[in-house]
Parts: sequence; C-alpha cells; structure tokens
Amino acid sequence: MKNRLILTACASALLLGLPAAAPAWAKAPPAAAPASATAAQGGVEVPPLGFAKRVLANGMEVYTARDASTSNVTVQVWYRVGSKDDPAGRSGFAHLFEHLLFKATKNMPSETFDRLTEDVGGFNNAFTADDVTAYYEVVPANHLQRILFAEADRMGSLVVDEANFASERDVVKEEYRQRILASPYGRLFGLFTPETIYQDHPYRRPGIGSIEELDAATLDDVLRFHATYYRPDNAMLIVAGNFDQAQLDGWVDEYFAPLKRPATPMPANDVKEPEPTGPRTATYYAPNVPLPAVALAWNTVAYKDADRAALTVLDGILSTGESSRLYRSLVYDKQIAASIGSSPDFAQQAGNLTAYAIMAGGETVETGKAALEAEIARLRDEPVTAAELAEAKNELVADALRGRESIDDRATTLGMALIMTGDATAADREIAEIQAVTAADVQRVARRYLTPQRQITINYLPADDANAPSEQKKNVDAPVTVAALAPAGPVAVLLPEAERARLPQPGPEVSPATPAIADFRLDNGLRVLVAPTQGLPLVSARLNLNAGSAHDPAGKPGVASMTAALLTQGTTTKAAPEIATAIEQLGASIGAGAGADFTNVYANAPKDVFGQTLTLMADLVRNPTFAAEELERQQSQTLDGLRVALSQPGSIASQSVGRVIYGDAPYGAPGSGTVNSIPALTRDDVAVFHSDRFRPSQATLVFSGDVTPAEARALADEAFGDWRDAGPAPAAIDKAGQALAPRVVVIDQPGAGQAAVVAAIRGVSRTDADFFPLTVGNTLLGGGYSSRLNQKIRIEKGLSYGAGSSLGARADAGVFTASTQTKNESATEVVELMLSEIGKLGDAPATETELAPRRATLIGAFGRSLETVDGLGGLVANLALYDLPMSDLADYAGRVRAVTPQQVEAAFAEHLPTDRASLVVVGDASKFIDGLRAKYPNVEVIPLTELNLDSATLK
Repeated sequence: MKNRLILTACASALLLGLPAAAPAWAKAPPAAAPASATAAQGGVEVPPLGFAKRVLANGMEVYTARDASTSNVTVQVWYRVGSKDDPAGRSGFAHLFEHLLFKATKNMPSETFDRLTEDVGGFNNAFTADDVTAYYEVVPANHLQRILFAEADRMGSLVVDEANFASERDVVKEEYRQRILASPYGRLFGLFTPETIYQDHPYRRPGIGSIEELDAATLDDVLRFHATYYRPDNAMLIVAGNFDQAQLDGWVDEYFAPLKRPATPMPANDVKEPEPTGPRTATYYAPNVPLPAVALAWNTVAYKDADRAALTVLDGILSTGESSRLYRSLVYDKQIAASIGSSPDFAQQAGNLTAYAIMAGGETVETGKAALEAEIARLRDEPVTAAELAEAKNELVADALRGRESIDDRATTLGMALIMTGDATAADREIAEIQAVTAADVQRVARRYLTPQRQITINYLPADDANAPSEQKKNVDAPVTVAALAPAGPVAVLLPEAERARLPQPGPEVSPATPAIADFRLDNGLRVLVAPTQGLPLVSARLNLNAGSAHDPAGKPGVASMTAALLTQGTTTKAAPEIATAIEQLGASIGAGAGADFTNVYANAPKDVFGQTLTLMADLVRNPTFAAEELERQQSQTLDGLRVALSQPGSIASQSVGRVIYGDAPYGAPGSGTVNSIPALTRDDVAVFHSDRFRPSQATLVFSGDVTPAEARALADEAFGDWRDAGPAPAAIDKAGQALAPRVVVIDQPGAGQAAVVAAIRGVSRTDADFFPLTVGNTLLGGGYSSRLNQKIRIEKGLSYGAGSSLGARADAGVFTASTQTKNESATEVVELMLSEIGKLGDAPATETELAPRRATLIGAFGRSLETVDGLGGLVANLALYDLPMSDLADYAGRVRAVTPQQVEAAFAEHLPTDRASLVVVGDASKFIDGLRAKYPNVEVIPLTELNLDSATLK
C-alpha cells in the first residue's frame, strides 16, 4: 500500500499493528440479489451488495453499483496475482511491484495518482495478499473519469527506471524492518508462522519477502511481471458511488476496451498442499521479545469450501470478544496469557486456522500450549451451547452490516469474494450460510480438522546467548519462475508533454451535505446531540466525560485509563463475563477509553437492539463495582501490554515525548501508566476518580445514525435521566504547565530493528485562533503520502516506509510531533531532514498551487467521515468536547478554504519554530550516536533498561 498493506497469514495479531484483510462489496438491481442476502440479525436485514456486471471483449470484468447518497465514488482494480505468484528466488516481488505501479506511465509522470486523488480530497492505496493485488481510489464523484483514464493507462503501460526502482525497493526494505524486525512479534506472524504451516504451497513464503531476495530483483523482472499479469483478462474493475451509469459505461469503453488481451498464457500455479501426516513442532528465537508466545495451527480449507462457514463460526466462539472461550480461559480465569487470538485464514487454494497466546509475564509456552489444546479439545468433544452459537452468528452478521456502510467497504467485499470464488453473489450468500451453521457443524469441523495428529505447534522465545535469533527461510522453491514470465516487450517511456494523452477535466462538483444537529439537555444537565442519517439501520452513541489522563492524581499515571478499562469488568448487576456475553449476543460494540483530556464511552449496534445496547452502556457508566479481583486482572494485563510496548522503538518514543515536552505537568505522564504506577493503583483511586469525574453536568451524549431526535431524547432520558452529580465538581487544573527548554534524548535499545525519530514542539489548544492555519500547514508538512515529509524522506530518499506529522491540539497547549522510523544508520540524516522541512513552513509562504491540494485533502477526509455513523458521531463529539458551536460542522470546508499561505507561514513561525524543537530518538545508539552527537553535543543518552517514565527527566 501507500501504507502498502500486506495481508499475511496470522496478521490479525494486534501486536503486529497490521490491519486485517478488509472484507468488502458491490451493488445491483434488487432483483439480481439472492433471497438469502437478506438474512437478518434480530429484526435488521443486511442489504444485499447488489451489482451490475458486464465483460469487455478483452476479457476484463466490470462491476458497477450506483449510490446517490454519497458525493464520492470509488474505483478499484483487482488483479488475480498475489504473493503466491512471486517467482522463485524473488519472494516479496508482487508487493514490490505494487509499489512501482504508483510510478509513471507513458502519459502520466511519477506520483500522478496522488495528484489525482489526494490533491482533490480523495485517497488512493493498494494491497497485496496471497492471491491478489488490488488498487483503489476514493475521490469526489466529479473526478471519476480522470481516475478511469489513469487506471487504464497504468494497466497498459508502466514506466520505471533504475533510479526509482532502487528507491522504491529501499522503501520496501524499510517496511520490512518496521513490520518484521522492529515489531516484537513481526517475525512470528509475518515469517515463521506461514513458513511452518505450509510445506509445499507458495503460501509458505512471506508476502513482504526478504532483504536478500528483494535485492536480487531486477528492472527486467519488473517489466516481465507487468507483461505477464497486468492485463485486462486478469483484472476486475469495480466502481461504486455517485455516477451516471450510461456515462460510466462510455468511459469504460473509451479507456479500457482498447487494451489488448495478450496471447501468451499466464504461468500455472495450483499447488496442492498435502494432507498432514502427523503433528509437527517448531521453536523460533528472536531479539526483543518481551513475552514468549505459542501458536497452534491446523491446515483447513480454501475460501470456497463448504466448511468455511462452520469454521468461521467456530473461530468466533473460540476468540472473538471477552466472552470467547480463549479469552475467558487463558486471559480472564487462569490469567496465563496477556493476549489471545485465532485467525481463520482462508485463501484461494488452501487455508489454515491458527490459535495463539502471548503469554503473561512469568508464564511458559508449555503452559500456553496445554491451555490452548484443552479449549480445542472441548470443541471436538462436546457441542457448543446454543447461546454461544447465537452470539457468534449475531456478531458476524452485525459486522457484515457495518461492512456495508461505505462505498469502498462494499466494493472491497465484492472484490474479495470474486478473487476467492469467482462468484459475485458469494458475499451475500455467506450471511445465510453463517446463519445455517449448527452446533453439530461446529463440532464436526473441529473433529475433522483440529485434531492432535494435524496440529502444528510453534513456540516463539526471546533469543539469548544460548539461542541465537532464528533465520528466515530464503530461496524457497516456487512454481512460478522468472524464466516463465512473459518477455518484457518494448520498454515504455514517459512521452514528451506535447504527445501525452490529456487527462479529462473534472465534471460538476457534488458537494457533501452535513446533517442538522439537534442539541438539548436533560434535566440533570447532560447535553445530548443528535446527528440523524439515512442509510443502514445502525446507531452509534458516545458519551464524553471531562475525565482524561491529565486529571490523574499526582504521581499516579494510569488512573483514568484504568477506570475506563474497568467499566466493562463488572457492575452492581452484572459480572464481567456476563457483560461480555451481553455485548456479543447483541452484535454490539461497547467500550471505553481515556485520552489526555476526556474519557469516551461508546456503543454501536443495529437499530433493533440499540435500546438494549444503550441500557447496558448506561449501566457500565453509572454502576461499576471496581472489584478488587478485576482491578488485579487489569493491572496484570496492562503491565504485560506495557512490556510489549516498551520493546518497540515507536512506542517507546511516543511514551517518552510527553515527559520531554511537559516534564512533571499533568500532560507529561504516560496516559496508560507506567510499570511502577500501575501496580500501585488501588480500588479507591479508581472509585474516587469515577465519583469525581463521571458527572452528567460535565458530559455530552452524541447519537448518530438511524435515529431521530425524538427517539434519541427518549433513549437518553430512559438510560441517563435520573443520573445525578456526586458532590461538587473538581477544580480546574493547569494541564500543560510551564514551557520547558528543548532537549535531545536518545534512548538506547541495542539490537533494535529500526530507529524511531520524533521531533516535538509544544503546540496549541484546539480553540486557538491559529488552529485552522496550523491544521492546513500540518497537512502540507506531514498529512498524507504527498506531504513534504513523506516526499523528502520516503519518496526522494527511500529512508522510511512513511513519515508524517500531527498537530496534537488539546484542551490546553498540545504537542506537535513529526515522526518516522528508519534504519538505525540513517537516524541522524532523518533528524536533519525533518527539522529542515518543519522550519521551511515558518520561513516562507507555501505557494497557492501547493496549498490548494492540501485544503482539498482535509475537506475530502471530512466528507468521507460523514458517510459512516461513527465518523459522523466523532466529528460532532469533537466539537462538543472543546465547546465549539455545532455550526462549525457546516462551516468546516469554508474555514479550511479560507486559510492563506501567509497565515500558515505566520502560524508556524509563531507557534512551531524549530529552535523550540525537542528530539527523541529510540534505537541502537551504537549505529548513530557519533553522528548525532557531532550535531547535538548536549544529547542525553538513556539506556532503555534505565528509562524512568515516572520521572520528568526520564532518568
């Protein structure tokens, strides 16, 4: 992706920081939808995706779905080629190639896709999975023709030279270092798990490849790969959004129909993974592993197998939510695991189910293995309960409903179904297939596939003097070879400007509409805001409270976060397991979290069960018990999470920046707490915090979605009407303290896979008069792929997978940060590049040509947020948090457009001069400290083992 997402086996592990494979969609006449598509959860129907299909003479399939409720359109091109098709000796090649397709074509200079998307308020991206590479854009609807032109041009021609090939390969290497080497469990889930599960199939190779095989790739390989796989008869075009069907058909005929279908066949690649012949065990070692892990895996079925539905429901029962069997047993009851999960990875040609446990501190992988095996045995030995079965189905159907909210989500669901099955109706039928699963089906597939004889055990342990880090398997054989690729053919070049085909001009603008916001108060002072929408039957609520981590008692960081975490862990009427079960039976999402200034309690559910969902949410807010045993559990889990976070350079840097900027002021302490503060928290600490800070007179309840103001008023009054403040409100506090002198801090982590680099400057409050100039300037600096930081550090220099910045506005003076990760040896160079780009914004005005696209980026992201109930609710809540008028919602685009280059320059010069910047660099200091010290003689070096986050000095 631009975030070049690689969907690898077991990438569901939260600790990897990788998004899961996004299921997605398409739309058509209701008559074309199978009746099963309307299978319902409770009384809510999941609408069919709907689609219209046609096939061009060159073999390209086209799927279209019109949605006049949006001002946007998505264009997606799915190619039937993925990492399984990487040639032998070239693992990671399909993903590397995906990066290169964002370069030039014969009619478009390099990075044109960003000009056509980001610069008009849209976005573009791509992902590579085992079986597919997909490219997608979302843009204002009047830019549809331009995107179709561009997608056809890069299918028909690719211009790449040695310089940008080498640069982009360096970027992919940095992505490898960030995802695999710098993440404590990157090697486990990204490398060792797939290579252990599969013995013959090319799914055993990692989609991101290896440094060595990336280096082996040549420019000729790139051109031949394009000629082999990037052809119309190997592609599917999906378009959804606000368009005229006849006009769209004409554009498709104009741009895609002339593309030729090559006569050469594509290489055969249909390896059959052998049936397991007995259990297998593998043990791997890696540096900076804070907690040992164990995974059990079984070969199962491909995506289109009839048993997939039963295995999907089984997986939900096993690990989805806090009422799941693995969570209840390993995390909640036995407290032997810090994290659990399972991943039913159904690919096109084979599949597996993997269950894993990241062990709690002091626990062994042997203990984890035995506990995982016991839960799997239960699935084989006795039927699951009717309640468990219903709960898993409800969650899956509710998730399917949420997966149809936006045009790009729906398009992606369709694309995935087409790749895996070749059948556009498969995603709709899946809902009925899930509903049809019985307890006997779950037991049957557990007995068929999850047996001891088929089990693969993977142990993952910290490397030490006796056990060196395990090496990735390289040069693994594969069915596709470089020799089997099509000849490169004539080399395409960027035509002289006068000879290029002209980009179409945008059509008439389609403006996003903001809903009218109802605003009223209950008798107890609770403010209620309602943002109604028309669309799917989903409702969202969020309760915002004046209870952030800055309100933690002095010397006790983590109280606000602990209070929020404990809300779902028991009330006066329900124990924690009962709460988890109730949430999941409703197919709802309920949770809470604390930020620097506020705590947010949220709920999202289908409309037919939203009343029950809000009642449950209110019980959590108003009647928590904060039982001692639940506090102890949360303390243990939080400590394990901190151990993991403090093994990753990026997380270490982000937790340290607060102290560097704010010292011992309330904003300075890590909101999640520290390894010293968390064990010291008492029940009284959280109970008093809740009593003092959770009060209706200082809270706002925001509804969004399929709900009217009258319905919202009745719901709010029923759930919160008799809630009252407990005593007087606490006094206001100074959260940011006095401005401090800048510091340069290096936190030395020997053996770190990368260095994290952060430049931080004390910033502004959300209500500052310069908020909008700074927001626009920050977007120019570090907001998106085309930002100055990313252009300089990633695109021009190839030093990072991505670089960005955040304005970080808060209720009081916030913290501006610019950040990236790079190989350790490049840390000093990146520091200088980062400070240089920040400084330029305050030294000279940007050109109007440069600033206009950044305004469009902000307005486009705002418009897309309006399309989902949670996105809309978040926008409204953000205004309320800072006591801003609701009219700002409708005024947002105008205020962004009004920002001038001179205002940006003045705001950066006043608020964010680089002579006030502090630096935090976390990595293997032996590889960069000499160069950094030469530029910053006062640099402070703190060994990670001596880092003290409770201290204003970090020492």
